[in-house]
Amino acid sequence: MKKITPVLLGADLNCYSVARAFHEAYGVRSHAFGKYRVGESAHSKIIKFYKTEHLENNAVLCKTLERFARKHGSEELYLVPCTDEYAEAVINCADFLRKYYFFSCPSKNLAEKLISKDAFYKMCAAHGLPFPKTEVFCSSRPFSVLKALPFPYPIIIKPSSSIEYWRAPFDGMKKVYIAHTPEEAESIIKKIFAAGYKNSIILQELIEGGESDMYVFTAYSDKNAKVCAASMGHVLLGEHTPKGLGNHVAIITEYHEEITQKLCSFLESIGYRGFSNFDIIFDRKEGAFKLLEINLRQGRSNYYVTASGANIARILVCDRHGSLNGARYICRESFFWHTVPKSIIYKYIADKELEAKARALDARGKSGTSLFYAKDLCFNPVRAAYALIHNLRYFGKYKIYG
Repeated sequence: MKKITPVLLGADLNCYSVARAFHEAYGVRSHAFGKYRVGESAHSKIIKFYKTEHLENNAVLCKTLERFARKHGSEELYLVPCTDEYAEAVINCADFLRKYYFFSCPSKNLAEKLISKDAFYKMCAAHGLPFPKTEVFCSSRPFSVLKALPFPYPIIIKPSSSIEYWRAPFDGMKKVYIAHTPEEAESIIKKIFAAGYKNSIILQELIEGGESDMYVFTAYSDKNAKVCAASMGHVLLGEHTPKGLGNHVAIITEYHEEITQKLCSFLESIGYRGFSNFDIIFDRKEGAFKLLEINLRQGRSNYYVTASGANIARILVCDRHGSLNGARYICRESFFWHTVPKSIIYKYIADKELEAKARALDARGKSGTSLFYAKDLCFNPVRAAYALIHNLRYFGKYKIYG
């Protein structure tokens, strides 16, 4: 068997978690390309990072990856994008990149129907998948419509295209906004458009509940568009910084049969390939799970999948070699994943039943983090110091943002 060489696009926690999965499964070091050096992948023995300017440019990306592939032609190369931007670039350049790398991703045509939130909600409606009541606002619509929405305030405001949105930064930028009045909604929308964002904006009903009503669903669809692995996580806590809202920092894996089967059927019916990651909220009033968005890649918190028994690196390698044999792994066991100190989770988690469950799993040794990987920290004091400081900084963040 050829040497397995993972090539990752990105440098954040997502990237490190994928690299760890490859190292756990095959003992190999990953090569990561990114525009910025980020602490999560720095000073690591399991990642070799290459800072590359303008990597979001398709031509630069293809040239960079072709050059690397030619130097490693005798190896078995696996390509894994770890951000929305890089996932889109790989989809756009898929025909060229497949000459050198194994990866699985949706077709460009399908991706265009999923990557835009308003288009995704249309697909959900067509396939009978529930989602919150939604209105789409574009620059041509009058602001007077904000006073006549078919659902009450407060409302959620978020960009339809996350990729385009983050390319037009401005002060006070958030991943998701809450507007309590039409006037506040108008002010938020004007700021987003003024920064240069030109796509549509999603206006959505606010589902009552807290962080513990949030869920994440991760799946892998093989090269035949069959879902071969799926894991659902119950969010205990998320980041509270303005730009970090929506990022999960603590998850317990749970099995919910109905929504799991619906999402697996949806992915197979549309011919999806590769990793997918859904953000979901549980509507307590209706007693139903509702979809918020899909990411065309594994999520930032993907190590919860590997830790719960479905190593995502092994899944990729098995898919390449055709050894999945149509089997489907659905995670039914509970595992407590976190990327902040447990004391913070226990202090800020609102659902005390979930806290008790997390404590019980931890006591049984069914808990873990992404960054505290013994094989990377051993005889690596700089990395160990980073991991410790990274954790300690969260105490200050939660003290400020609550």
